[in-house]
Amino acid sequence: MRICMLSVHTCPLAALGGKKTGGMNVYVRDLAREFARRGHLVEVFTRVQDACAPRLSHELGPNCRVVHIPAGPESPLETDQVYDYLDEFVAGVLAYADANQRTYDIIHSHYWLSGVAAERLRTAWGTPVVQMFHTLGHMKNDVYEYTGEMVSELRIDAETALMATVDCITAASPMEKAQMVMRYGAAPAKVAVVPLGVDRDLFHPIPQEEAKAFIDVPADKRIVLFVGRIEPLKGVDTLLRAMHRVFDAWPEAAESVNLAVIGGDANVPREQMSAEMVRLHDMSIELGLENLTAFLGRRRQELLHYYYSAADVVVIPSYYESFGLVALEAMSCGTPVIASRVGGLSFSVVEGVTGFQVPAGDDSLMADRILRILRNDDLRRRLGFQAEQMSSCYGWENIAERLEETFARVAPIAASAAPAASFPVLQAPVLS
Repeated sequence: MRICMLSVHTCPLAALGGKKTGGMNVYVRDLAREFARRGHLVEVFTRVQDACAPRLSHELGPNCRVVHIPAGPESPLETDQVYDYLDEFVAGVLAYADANQRTYDIIHSHYWLSGVAAERLRTAWGTPVVQMFHTLGHMKNDVYEYTGEMVSELRIDAETALMATVDCITAASPMEKAQMVMRYGAAPAKVAVVPLGVDRDLFHPIPQEEAKAFIDVPADKRIVLFVGRIEPLKGVDTLLRAMHRVFDAWPEAAESVNLAVIGGDANVPREQMSAEMVRLHDMSIELGLENLTAFLGRRRQELLHYYYSAADVVVIPSYYESFGLVALEAMSCGTPVIASRVGGLSFSVVEGVTGFQVPAGDDSLMADRILRILRNDDLRRRLGFQAEQMSSCYGWENIAERLEETFARVAPIAASAAPAASFPVLQAPVLS
């Protein structure tokens, strides 16, 4: 198949850990790469956010291109601001396709902004659209009291319209499908549940002592680990309160246990930190955790498996997650997970089997579960072993196969055709 993937507001090649970079970037990048490995031709279109970025990248392999389309200022924008430049973005994609004689069998769009662009491209090409939202505006607004952030009516209206008009929707979990049906009126038959995948070649167990040595942590240190963006939605404040309870209930742990927080810009002057990072630093001091918490900032994804393998437990305290890719990465490294009982985490983390679930914001129960794992090595090893075994179901080859079946529902002729071997040579320069 010839697949046009849209990731308008964020580039799949961008460094992870920033305000707009996270699980969606990983999903688009790894899925595009897997489709290319399977013989499909994939072009991922994204908006230029850096004037120095190459307009065309082959970083994801010979059958996969990332195409940067100029649309508005060549700098990062808030998502609602990107909406104002979607016509320019669509015009750039159409011009690229025309100049290089491209046709596509499927448009696979990611996030609501890409869905709006996909609908406009479908009008021009007649190509069916398979939409993945990654997060839902209504669900984010439901946790406003915890995060203090509301999404715009523009987004809500766009998501509602897309639920009715795209050819097919993929949901990351049965919970997300139910939310689409109940909150947006999506037709159940239009929504296919296909979970996220994990790169099991990268995320695999490493002996704990070896992993600790690699990241320069003493062998006798116990690590409670958080990985994710630093924003109120991620609930790091709940984890800090839980760790305060852990040390209060087990004072001796202060000699051997540390909380490690990966994400955001931690190692910059205070005036350059995000408001949430400043708030979390201040909270750690107020709770007496300043010498027990390491804010590590961003880490390259190819190093994360060392941190996951070194950790005794990974905690995901989010108030909302569509799926929660960090859980899969940690499980694939053989590390148990404690997660909020929200969204896809309710399905990927199996209570008492791969870790524990706690109600979002419940720092008391979270502390109890952290203590249970830290104080029982046999339990930690059993949960970690079972987590690694379960993660095998989420390899990208399995997820790509399920998506091929989904694509076949809306483009059966293209899906049954033999994949093309390689891209033709470009006959025209990429637009600048």
